[in-house]
Amino acid sequence: MSDNQKEKEVIEECTHDCSNCSANCSSREGSVTIQLHESLNDFSKVNKVIGIVSGKGGVGKSIVTSLMSVMFSRKGYKTAILDADITGPSIPKAFGLNERAMGSEKGIYPVVTEGGIEVMSINLLLENAGDPVVWRGPVLAGTVKQFWSDVVWGDVDYMFVDMPPGTGDVPLTVYQSLPIDGIVVVTSPQELVSMIVGKAVKMAKLMNIPILGVVENMSYFTCPDCGKKHYPFGESKLEDVAKEYGIDIIARLPIDPKNAKACDEGKIESIVNDEAKAAAEKLEQLINK
Repeated sequence: MSDNQKEKEVIEECTHDCSNCSANCSSREGSVTIQLHESLNDFSKVNKVIGIVSGKGGVGKSIVTSLMSVMFSRKGYKTAILDADITGPSIPKAFGLNERAMGSEKGIYPVVTEGGIEVMSINLLLENAGDPVVWRGPVLAGTVKQFWSDVVWGDVDYMFVDMPPGTGDVPLTVYQSLPIDGIVVVTSPQELVSMIVGKAVKMAKLMNIPILGVVENMSYFTCPDCGKKHYPFGESKLEDVAKEYGIDIIARLPIDPKNAKACDEGKIESIVNDEAKAAAEKLEQLINK
């Protein structure tokens, strides 16, 4: 067995507590990040990989993922979405994708949206999209790896990875197995936002993953009659949170019933959203900074 294979076995069982471990792995050099990325499919080339994360569920992480892929696609880039939220996949629904992914000896082919965005999600492989995925952590992690290594992505400029909320097995697998160029933290304006964002930020820093910035979703809504902005969740503390953790504010996205309706109808590519467009501009600048 090669040294690299031995180290990989050690890392797969790693608790990241070096004080009780005798293994001589590279994590002892001060970082738990192990560059044992899974190999990309031979018929694929991905330029940038951006993770979309959140410390908790229900903040609109998948909508932000979808909107960013749509906005980048409109800018002329070839974009793709790897749906790593295996137990709660919602990307296909937002794009109105109902067909199943097909494959050949080259690998599995992603399903392409009307706007040309490539998507791979567990719901595109299940016989019934409504069936629950009742799998343990290692199986979930293995599926995410396969979405990277076994899918024929072709040439992609920007791939957005929609990750499950929290700091569990799947986010850890994504950070260790995929060449993440940076993450976007999605949050909402609530009292626990600082602690919740902090968990996601600290995990990324622990894994040496660049943090591109934070998006506050459901930040406000604009009255259709008077045009005034209202803040149903109270005054935003986003500036304080961004300053505390030293991260950029990418955008504050409003509550817009039209966006929710478009997602429910599978028509997210029809959304015209100035705030999302501005967020994509800021994100592109941060990625290429």
